[in-house]
Amino acid sequence: MNSLEEPGASRMCYRSGATEIVVTAEQFRRLALRFPEAYESSHMRHPDFRVRGGKLFATLAYPDTKWGMVKLTPEQQEEFVEAEPEVFVPVTGGWGRGGATSVRLRAATTKTLKPAMAAAWCNAAPKKLAREFEARLK
Repeated sequence: MNSLEEPGASRMCYRSGATEIVVTAEQFRRLALRFPEAYESSHMRHPDFRVRGGKLFATLAYPDTKWGMVKLTPEQQEEFVEAEPEVFVPVTGGWGRGGATSVRLRAATTKTLKPAMAAAWCNAAPKKLAREFEARLK
């Protein structure tokens, strides 16, 4: 497993930097699986990504192969959508109001996706595991 540590990253795990690489479905998958104890599963016939305890933090190919989804808080969703509206779009309905955020893959770069994926992972990870991850970013 590769480290997600970034020199100089701030305390909040979703504030880390990344390089500019356009995101494909495979790159979305690889990024999700780089987080500690992340694993791939399946939900409604599309790939999803979970952390210890089975909590989902991202999905791929829903509603189709052009999209991914990160499970943010409503406040995080507002921040990401405002900063990158061509990349992040709230999911429709109740899931979206709860923070589920679609990611337009062809508009995303690793620089825009990595902080959102990290936030989603931190939201789903057991608190101790998330704290350990954030401590490594200091």
